[in-house]
Amino acid sequence: MGTNQSLKNELTKPSKKPLTPEQQLNHTLTLMGPEIQRALPKHMNADRIARIALTAVRNTPKLLQTDQKSFLAALMQSSQLGLEPNTPLGQAYLIPYGNQTQFQLGYQGLLDLAYRTGEYQVIYAKEVYINDEFEYEYGLNPDLKHVPAMEPDGDPVGYYAVYRLKNGGYSFEYWPKQKVLLHAKKFSKSFSNGPWKTNFDEMAKKTVIKSLLKYAPKSIEFAEAVSNDETIKTFDAESKEVIDVTDSYQEDQNLLEESSGEPQTDLFDSSNPPLNESK
Repeated sequence: MGTNQSLKNELTKPSKKPLTPEQQLNHTLTLMGPEIQRALPKHMNADRIARIALTAVRNTPKLLQTDQKSFLAALMQSSQLGLEPNTPLGQAYLIPYGNQTQFQLGYQGLLDLAYRTGEYQVIYAKEVYINDEFEYEYGLNPDLKHVPAMEPDGDPVGYYAVYRLKNGGYSFEYWPKQKVLLHAKKFSKSFSNGPWKTNFDEMAKKTVIKSLLKYAPKSIEFAEAVSNDETIKTFDAESKEVIDVTDSYQEDQNLLEESSGEPQTDLFDSSNPPLNESK
């Protein structure tokens, strides 16, 4: 009970001695250490997660400007899944979205979660370039053939995802790059920043895999993890629960945009123009 109250006080009351935002976060992470450790798989520890969190805010200072409860909730989400956020592994990301922190699965994190189910013999996604030998066909006899060019020409023109189950079942899906861009702009709240800007191909591959997995075998845990992708949550220090506030926050953002009268940004910008669809 004492620990709960201490954490609640830490999140709701200012410190008597002024601390920098990073120092405040470090202090809170220390208090939350036992809670984080209980959420982690055996191969991970709370100290490492705390170090990763502090590295994340140093690399992305805007995270320190977000609500600390939403940052902690996103960190807890990643911890519960056994994924390390904002590292070169590309497993997951903590992304500033307005004054909140959004949790987002990475391509490698999605693959990791899929393999943990024990259902998949192989699952992956690939880029397709204009000079690749690439053919696919849906219908009663679906087929896919991809022979990559020795030297890719330009940027990818599309992405495909495939899986083969241990019982022999398989499926695949292909998206032209334009479709990925349209989908990301429409459904990703953090399209204008984060991994969509720094690692577009990995996010594109994740998007196609998520679409492919809609009707694939999934454990309850895996399905829940995928559904929590790109959500905003808050951490309740008293109940120790992570609460989803995505919808209510999005409604507030929409109201702010309507009242400000700011025009919507164009779908495609000059720094990332769409390519023609695959041959």
